[in-house]
Amino acid sequence: MANLYIKALHIIFIVTWFAGLFYIVRLFVYQTEALDKPEPEKSILGTQLALMAKRLWIIITWPSALITLALGISMIIQYPDMLQLPFMQIKLCFVLLLYGYHLYCHRLYKELQNGVARLNSIQLRILNEVATLVLISVVFLIVLKNQLDWIKGTAGFVLVTVALMLGIKGYKKLRERKKK
Repeated sequence: MANLYIKALHIIFIVTWFAGLFYIVRLFVYQTEALDKPEPEKSILGTQLALMAKRLWIIITWPSALITLALGISMIIQYPDMLQLPFMQIKLCFVLLLYGYHLYCHRLYKELQNGVARLNSIQLRILNEVATLVLISVVFLIVLKNQLDWIKGTAGFVLVTVALMLGIKGYKKLRERKKK
């Protein structure tokens, strides 16, 4: 019974972690765009967005990532045979990718807190889709487990990626038209 509580908490903290990852990169987009604004707008927006990013990153996203990790390790300790399942090995590769993404976002967070924007807003919008792709992949892996047809899964992953990139390009064109 305790393992069901651990599993439920694991899912809850995955959700809050992803919420933080999705929103932090949006805040990075806004912070980057604020750096190009004239004063006093630049300072006002920059200060507010930096505060919002700090609260989100430190109070929600990092704790959620760490609690997710602890609960995941706890489940693996309880059921070590899970590591033998091919879908679980692939899922854990995606999880490692997600933690790498999280650390990369932390680097961007630190830079933007110091007023340095290494990526432009379009690059950040594209980066924001990494977590979406990982989420889609992991959910399909967990739900379909060993029933996943890898050819269809890979094709679906590519199609979703293309659709996201086309959406970003379309949004960019729409914003450029509105500026004119």
